[in-house]
Amino acid sequence: MTKNGLTYADAGVDIDAGNTLVERIKPAAKRTSRPGVMAGLGGFGALFDLKAAGYADPVLVAATDGVGTKLRIAIDTGNVDTIGVDLVAMCVNDLVCQGAEPLFLLDYFATGKLELDQATRIIEGIAAGCEASGCALIGGETAEMPGMYEAGDFDLAGFAVGAMERGAELPTDVTEGDVLLGLASDGVHSNGYSLVRRVVDMSGLAWGDKAPFAGGTLGEALLAPTRLYVKQALAAVRAGGVHALAHITGGGLTENLPRVLPEGLGAEIDLNAWDLPPVFQWLAQTGGMAEAELLKTFNAGIGMVLAVDAARADALTALLSEQGETVHKLGHVTAGEGVRYSGALL
Repeated sequence: MTKNGLTYADAGVDIDAGNTLVERIKPAAKRTSRPGVMAGLGGFGALFDLKAAGYADPVLVAATDGVGTKLRIAIDTGNVDTIGVDLVAMCVNDLVCQGAEPLFLLDYFATGKLELDQATRIIEGIAAGCEASGCALIGGETAEMPGMYEAGDFDLAGFAVGAMERGAELPTDVTEGDVLLGLASDGVHSNGYSLVRRVVDMSGLAWGDKAPFAGGTLGEALLAPTRLYVKQALAAVRAGGVHALAHITGGGLTENLPRVLPEGLGAEIDLNAWDLPPVFQWLAQTGGMAEAELLKTFNAGIGMVLAVDAARADALTALLSEQGETVHKLGHVTAGEGVRYSGALL
């Protein structure tokens, strides 16, 4: 006589759903394949051949990140199609700042109950971000953890590995007089969303209301995905004259630029060199935000900054413009540490 005992499914974990998800996302992952990838999804680990990727004496670079509380808007609106692009961008935009080409990414997706359609949309967004940045989605983990997450909630993390030939590391040779080129952002990207959500609460608007600063709903406007700068930035690095790149994430221009400047050097930035995008104007006005707070919380319209040889500034501006970037000459590297601003954004 056998007893009808508990199953894992009775405890809230559906192994069959997890297997189905793997099968669903295999075509998306396959689209991200690149030279060096040695196997598909499903193994206990993912293999990558650096020699097949074209490297002779490589140095590896690793980065990990998440999307922060922007996830809350994606969950509350049900618009999860591009949140995976944000995840990829937060990892690979960091890698390229070291001079590295992103090679592969692994994702971690955790939820209380696996909803196949939602999970498929999320991971297809991750694959789209990988494909756009020449990075293979080589593996990952889907964790169904009942009791850890409220219904409908999930969390995402990304782990990316890139490579460069030895001696090609950035930053390098940053000197006083280098020109600072700013690449426009596509919105708020993936930082400062705890403050964004507080401002939205203050405004009395709902996610489905029309955005005061853009077409479409407020939720749609604030979910605009983080811009991927990888291929454009690598093209500039390979053209020569790029001494440093800074991804403008949490901490804004004020805190991210000094991370790539040598001791004793700082930056002088003309705030009149670009126009503050409408989304930041709205956030600042609605939240009564001071300019200094804006500049150290958000990207303020500049998602990546390059410190370049002054003699190469015009040529690199032209190259980046051809690559589809909106380029602003922000200022210069100067003696004396810290970021000094002139002009006004607000």
